[in-house]
Amino acid sequence: MGSQIQRKPRILCLHGFRTSAQILKKIVFRWPVLDLVFLDAPFLAQGKSDIEGIFDPPYFEWFQANQDFSEYTNFEECLAYIEDYMIKNGPFDGFLGFSQGAVLSAALPGTQRDGVVLTQLPKIKFLIIISGGKFGGAMFGHHKLTATAFSL
Repeated sequence: MGSQIQRKPRILCLHGFRTSAQILKKIVFRWPVLDLVFLDAPFLAQGKSDIEGIFDPPYFEWFQANQDFSEYTNFEECLAYIEDYMIKNGPFDGFLGFSQGAVLSAALPGTQRDGVVLTQLPKIKFLIIISGGKFGGAMFGHHKLTATAFSL
């Protein structure tokens, strides 16, 4: 038997609301056993960022929502953007999500299981969620695509 070189787990990192991949890269603890890839969201921030004056722009959003998180805009486009990136730049073993990126990351395994997104990709193996929530939780309403993402 020949020796087999094992690769580091590759993780797609999704930043928070009105921040950026570069900002998450600066604040995330560097784990040398992981291959972290940082992706900017597809939409420029549509309002003031809470980190202005701390980190330089540009700032991005994965999707937008109304004030009570019952209606979402650009959600399907966001999912297609992530899937396209993963197809072109993968493989990825899991996701690391911070804030809005964490909410989005938490929904991906269930929506993949339901055949809604990431259908051309291997099954997501794990998530690292930092400062996030979930669709349908105490704060965020469900988007129609996440209605069964958290069921068993």
